[in-house]
Amino acid sequence: MMMSDKIFSWLATAVICSLLLITGCAPVGEEVVKPEVKLEEQIPQAPVEEAVPTLAEEAVRPEVQLEEQIPQAPAEETVSLALKFTPQDSTTYKIVMEAKKGVKLEAPPPKKTAYAGGETGNRFEMTFTQQIQSTDDKGNAVAKITINELKYFSASKGRVAMDFDSSKPKDPNHPLAKLIGQSYTIKIAPTGEVAEVIDVHQAEVAARKGSVPPLRALRLLASDTIRERHGTLVLPEADENQMQTGDNWNSVKTFSFGLMGSKSYEKIYALKEIKDQDNRKIAIVEMSAIPTSEMAEQLHKERATSDISKMFDSTETYTGRLQLDLTSGKIEKYIEELQVKWVITDKVKQEGEEEPAALKMSAIRLYSLEKID
Repeated sequence: MMMSDKIFSWLATAVICSLLLITGCAPVGEEVVKPEVKLEEQIPQAPVEEAVPTLAEEAVRPEVQLEEQIPQAPAEETVSLALKFTPQDSTTYKIVMEAKKGVKLEAPPPKKTAYAGGETGNRFEMTFTQQIQSTDDKGNAVAKITINELKYFSASKGRVAMDFDSSKPKDPNHPLAKLIGQSYTIKIAPTGEVAEVIDVHQAEVAARKGSVPPLRALRLLASDTIRERHGTLVLPEADENQMQTGDNWNSVKTFSFGLMGSKSYEKIYALKEIKDQDNRKIAIVEMSAIPTSEMAEQLHKERATSDISKMFDSTETYTGRLQLDLTSGKIEKYIEELQVKWVITDKVKQEGEEEPAALKMSAIRLYSLEKID
């Protein structure tokens, strides 16, 4: 029995020691406290990579508003291209109108000759004051036009036919001299067109009191001449005159060249710039033109002229420029010029000639209106 107890005690001691080797020994009477293990303190965390969205996730991302990221360009300025009229307002303008044509026959060596037919045409200059008498609800104005100065020059085949200058008249009783200080009234639309020639009677009476027949003076007072003089520039209609830079409008103009027939052009006006100048807004408009058959055929039939221009090769340029004061609604300056050249060449060269003979013709039409006060 003693042996059994010894064996048991030995086994018990062996088991306890075995447990102590595994768990460690602690002081008797104290509870063995295991420290709390925190994984983040023991294992360093790898940096979190930014998640790459899948196609499905990309499809449901919130829509990006471009206007929140990209600054918006300022809106284009819109202006009204129209004339403005104020009762009793006065403005002084100078107008120049010129029409010339020339013919030249050239023959090459050895018979080199050049028939200079000379220029035929006229140049008219007038300084006038435009006073607004009244306006209506459509913006039309009744304007009194008073003639301040006149110049008129005409020539035929290089020979002077008339040379009149009101600043130094050779004949103070000339019918053109009688027009100085005279007035006529017209109705002008906001587009610049002459809607009506109202009264020219007093000016006509004065011209007839001149020392010679008043044919030229009366021609200057004819309704169609007045309409062309004061209404060559045509601005857009009221329902189309709100424009921005780059916008354009057009009108048609027809010219007659006698035996060379008539030509019609579509004038294309383009608003190029709106600039600030001396506390005013100025519109800069460029005009170009292209040939058109509109009105030309009708005018040709009405005048029954013999058009030989089809036998010639022709070149032409028709350009213009407008400065319009948008603040006051007045024309600062407007100019347009048409140049046409016709050439016909003898296709058969004569013996000994280096080049065939050629007939050259030309025509110029100039219109200029400038505000001077």
